[in-house]
Amino acid sequence: MQAFFTLAAVSTNRQRTFRAILMGHLVMLSVLFGGLLFKPATTGPVLLGMIVLVAGIVEGALLIGWRLTQIPKSQALEFLLVSSVRPSTVLIAEALVGLTLLGMVTLGGVPILLIMALEGVIGIDDVPVLLAMPLVFGAVTGLGLTVWAYEPERVRRWGERLGILGILIYLIVGVLAGERLGAWLSGLPFDWGTDVVAFLRLLHDYNPFGAMQFAMEQPGWAWTRLTWTLSIGIGLTGVLLIRGALRLHGHFHDEHYRPRMNQDNARRQAVSDEPLSWWAVKRVSRYAGRINVWLAGGFGLLYAAYAIAGPNWPTWLGRAVFDIFDRLGGLAMLATALMLLATVPAAFQYGLWDSNAHDRCRRLELLLLTDLDGASFWQAASAAACRRGRGYFVLAIFLLLAAAIAGQITWVQVAAGLSAGVILWGFYFTLGFRAFASGRQANQLGIALTVLFPLVTMLLAHTEWRNLAALMPPGSVYFASTGAASPWWLLSSLALAVFTLWLARWSLQRCESDLRYWYDQNHCASAAT
Repeated sequence: MQAFFTLAAVSTNRQRTFRAILMGHLVMLSVLFGGLLFKPATTGPVLLGMIVLVAGIVEGALLIGWRLTQIPKSQALEFLLVSSVRPSTVLIAEALVGLTLLGMVTLGGVPILLIMALEGVIGIDDVPVLLAMPLVFGAVTGLGLTVWAYEPERVRRWGERLGILGILIYLIVGVLAGERLGAWLSGLPFDWGTDVVAFLRLLHDYNPFGAMQFAMEQPGWAWTRLTWTLSIGIGLTGVLLIRGALRLHGHFHDEHYRPRMNQDNARRQAVSDEPLSWWAVKRVSRYAGRINVWLAGGFGLLYAAYAIAGPNWPTWLGRAVFDIFDRLGGLAMLATALMLLATVPAAFQYGLWDSNAHDRCRRLELLLLTDLDGASFWQAASAAACRRGRGYFVLAIFLLLAAAIAGQITWVQVAAGLSAGVILWGFYFTLGFRAFASGRQANQLGIALTVLFPLVTMLLAHTEWRNLAALMPPGSVYFASTGAASPWWLLSSLALAVFTLWLARWSLQRCESDLRYWYDQNHCASAAT
């Protein structure tokens, strides 16, 4: 067990990732602290709790889920699997390392949270809540992603179908019915309607977000609910840890030794004349995240229908969920969030990036022997990023068009928002590609672009520096589509577009030479990953 902690302590990449996540966590808390001090009406304790919880989930996915899902991809694991170290021990030890790193990141925010309590912006009872909830459910997220990746393909396929069923139930019960659910079920015999509503209310109250909201609104009454919610989270953590430990060996054999058969009896796509692009697209399609697209698409379609219907929306359908999103910024805000989701694969470069230097050297050893140039790598990276994020971008376009049809924004604002979205995607992709070509880890850059930038933009939008928020790349999409951008928005967007084109051209020219230089510097280097 000690060897795993020692390896994590001396690993250059893991140290760099840990420091980046820790700094991002501290910056996030500092920005939220400033919002609570200077804009308490718009940055309240509830918003603080929700953002901290989401940050804990993201941190758990990066520190635990990413590491554990990448381990079976390396055949070096085979040496451990045939030694006296059992596969379950390997998984549990690595998971404990990830949990320790997640705990250190969470506890790193204790000084800022205590200062918040001393300043009176939160209660002293809120501090343990803001520490325990992100830690527990960050662990659940990281181990959940691990188990999902380790399960056989047939299990994942059935899990996806169950996920679609769950989305359908959520859209009907939580969105269409909403606060009218009691009236919908009032005709059921034996008073079943009341029991169903009570059960759904229980699910709403005892999920992490519902418990966090209640704890920040009524801290004196929330301990019972928090105890149950945290107990459920800890129990899930244990179950997922055991399941992952039992599946590591089998998943390793699935990954390297068992043939992957075409179970759908469908004709495979031809490799064509761009084999690197074909491979990159196939690589990101294995875990495509279609459930997230279906969830966003289903809710987006209903929200667009509600906005277009306006006062003609049937009275027997729910409105409460849509009213919440109207207060948050409406269709334009949701479209901006979807565009940001579309930029995630562009910033992280899922298609070409490898999890460690050893695997990257092995891949480049073959690729650099071919006649592939910078344009080939660019085309492959862009094809993979577009394939992974195109669903979110198409939904964003649809929502902006619906907002124009509903009269919420003008067609000029639709064009401005779409233009800003294209520039945003191109800017993020170019930065990510430059990081790939130069050999710098994409994780830190991706976190800064897709998490920290939007958070800073959101908080600036609630201060006196609102015009500065419109100049930030994430804010340019929202403020352009709502007509709230300053006259400087057009100049800054044009400058960002020109800089993106220059950086893209420079990156293409230097791509092959930079990859060869990185390979020469790292080939056969003994570095812990």
